[in-house]
Amino acid sequence: MTLNTDHLCRTLRALESAVALYRRAVMEHQSTDQEVFRMAIVKGFELTQEVCFKLIKRRLKDFGHGARKLEATPVKELLRLAAQHGLLTLEEVERWFAYRDNRNDTAHDYGEAFAEETLALMPDFIRDARGLEGRLLAGNADFGGRS
Repeated sequence: MTLNTDHLCRTLRALESAVALYRRAVMEHQSTDQEVFRMAIVKGFELTQEVCFKLIKRRLKDFGHGARKLEATPVKELLRLAAQHGLLTLEEVERWFAYRDNRNDTAHDYGEAFAEETLALMPDFIRDARGLEGRLLAGNADFGGRS
């Protein structure tokens, strides 16, 4: 199945912009802007993860995994399956576990310290999400679609 990764690309661009704007607000000592961009980063981080997980599920269907079973599969197991099929490396899976754990904490803590923890994950997260996007697009050619 051909996967469309346009939504993932847009969410990643927005997340990268929020990180850049946050850093500029910090340098310019604009506390209100910092808070706005911190919230945008946390929400962008959450959204990007959810888009990645949906795309992983769609690609795993190409490997013969059933849709119902995938919907019932916990995220960490989904990530393990992605590694088994070459969508993620084992090192990336470990980082995705940390991203997921951090994301689960967002439901409980939007404080500055938590946001700083999330910000520290951004360089690796963005790189890993871009890597996943590339592998998903490469899979389009493998499964008869266009990349």
